[in-house]
Amino acid sequence: MQITRMSSLQEQFGPIDIYVFDQLLRGNIAPGMRILDAGCGSGRNLVYLLREGWNVSAVDDNPPAIEQTRALAASLAPTLPVENFRVEPIERMSFPDASFDVVLCSAVLHFSRDDDHFHAMLQNLWRVLKPGGLFFCRLASTIGMPHRHLTGHRYLAPDGAERFCVDEPFLMQLTAKLNGQLVDPIKTTVVQNQRCMTTWVLEKRVTERP
Repeated sequence: MQITRMSSLQEQFGPIDIYVFDQLLRGNIAPGMRILDAGCGSGRNLVYLLREGWNVSAVDDNPPAIEQTRALAASLAPTLPVENFRVEPIERMSFPDASFDVVLCSAVLHFSRDDDHFHAMLQNLWRVLKPGGLFFCRLASTIGMPHRHLTGHRYLAPDGAERFCVDEPFLMQLTAKLNGQLVDPIKTTVVQNQRCMTTWVLEKRVTERP
């Protein structure tokens, strides 16, 4: 019985990021919202949303990844337009301003080449989010474990990988600059002797600051 239940959960939700799953469980991502998965890969965070008939879009600059996501959407949500799934870099997404209630960007921004690239992606993610919308981001950080600094915000992690890494002061500065509001405290998972992954979840304020 336990194996059957586990199999059913895996079929229903797919290989979803546990922190995206947490936002679903708490009602921060709710039916009726329009969702963008930016840097979607093969669509691992979209299985449940597609299966339940949500209005889902996705971008990735890797054509095979978008082909996989389109195939997933065709099997689970065949009424969604194929143009919802686009081969585009995040910094040059073609969706109109304020198009989405939720923007997901999981394990993507730490592939930024440098500060300019990071800020270009972040600004475009924020641009397509509606006022009052939810921005979910998970990315590498230096919070909780020493990293070797290389240049700018690029670091060498203990696992030997070079990544663009954030820390708490930088994320708080960005939150203020965007005029966002933390939905959750910044949370970091420390993977022993490998890397640190931080979850940063913001609400886009409805009104601009004076």
